[in-house]
Amino acid sequence: MPEADLARPNGAATAGAPIVVPAPRPRRWLRFLLAGSLVAGASLVAAVLFGAGHVAEGSQGRIHTVDDVPETPIAMVLGAAAHPDGRPSAFLAARLDLAVELYERGAIRAVLVSGDNLARGNFQTTVMREYLVDRGIPAAQVVEDPAGFDTYDSCVRARDVFGVEQMVIVSQEYHLARAITICNEVGIDAVGVGDLTTQQRFPLVYLRGEAREWLANLKMEWDLFSRREPQQDPYDPTLLEAAGVAGN
Repeated sequence: MPEADLARPNGAATAGAPIVVPAPRPRRWLRFLLAGSLVAGASLVAAVLFGAGHVAEGSQGRIHTVDDVPETPIAMVLGAAAHPDGRPSAFLAARLDLAVELYERGAIRAVLVSGDNLARGNFQTTVMREYLVDRGIPAAQVVEDPAGFDTYDSCVRARDVFGVEQMVIVSQEYHLARAITICNEVGIDAVGVGDLTTQQRFPLVYLRGEAREWLANLKMEWDLFSRREPQQDPYDPTLLEAAGVAGN
């Protein structure tokens, strides 16, 4: 064997042959990072699917139309965006129009309007109340919850502040499953009537709302698990009085 070959490691390479450099192994931290990302991603997907299943089960058979909703003394209209000039957004107006229709049909006797009544929300419940009264619902039959800052807050405060045990929730239809589930979990026997007119008028915005519900369900699960307390206010009997329901 030539001396040159004997001088090479293992004596295997021949003159002019390329030297193969082994590929570096992935660093340990990179493998851990990749594994952690996969676990976190799988956990997120599982949580999202669990939340979706929870609201589907919790609202099963409880979403109605104006024509077949059972007569219930109280409806709660959940807040949405209001314009600075005192007009409700198209989505909020659609919810309020459903409440007017329910009242005119005799399906409800009083309305709780729940939303963010701070300046940042353009005084949602004031706008909602004025809209309903302008369309014929007597002012005494419309009660404001100015601290319904999210759906969970609205449901818990309906129970704690206003003494509600049974009601119809009014919102866009994509929102109802979560709202009904929350209310039922906190002890309110709730059904819902949902608006679909905005789906036809604003399909992309409506689709974004539907997509948002997948993540909103995760917040719902945390709120229910943690039993988070919304803003605490004294008991207010005016809603039950307006609906002709005996208070507690």
